[in-house]
Amino acid sequence: MPEPVAHNYPELNEKDADSNPFRQFEKWFREAEAAVPILPNAMTLATATTEGIPSARVVLLKDFDDQGFVFYTNYESPKGRELDENPVVSLCFYWPELGRQVRISGTVTKTTRDESEVYFHTRPVDSQLGAWASNQSEVIAGREVLEAKMDKLVREYEGKEIPLPPYWGGYRVAPSVIEFWQSRPSRLHDRLRYSRREQEWVIERLAP
Repeated sequence: MPEPVAHNYPELNEKDADSNPFRQFEKWFREAEAAVPILPNAMTLATATTEGIPSARVVLLKDFDDQGFVFYTNYESPKGRELDENPVVSLCFYWPELGRQVRISGTVTKTTRDESEVYFHTRPVDSQLGAWASNQSEVIAGREVLEAKMDKLVREYEGKEIPLPPYWGGYRVAPSVIEFWQSRPSRLHDRLRYSRREQEWVIERLAP
């Protein structure tokens, strides 16, 4: 973990941490929204094939509640195929302005079609059309191919509602472990791990 420049961060103590990790995450996330100027909802999503070959990329958190953390993507992309084959994933948020990191491990399920459709129609029109224009991660001959397809879609759907692509939607990560990391001086950082055990969350302090 990189060492943040400043060390005037608050402590993260068991007595102050919320017993519910989702409420603790909401507190930190709202503070990140106020302090982080660009994409405080950016998170690294790590997946793996059934053979254990890992891959990671940055995606955007679009919703969360006590059921999990939601992001949207192309189901036919490499990550979508990996998620179908192996639903165990990790998420990681890093907010250097606050000296904080949150790590989440859990399993994914797809959001309902209705949830995906509601979110899809909140996106800018160009983003909705982009979901139709791009066969994500497939090799193409050049950018002009993509732009020509986009131009065709713009003309086709002018003045019309853009339908949700059948291959596009959300995933919800239901966590089994959530770890909160707070930078402290001398690299003696605070780390609190919430582990799901039966119907309860257990909080443990980890050595930095």
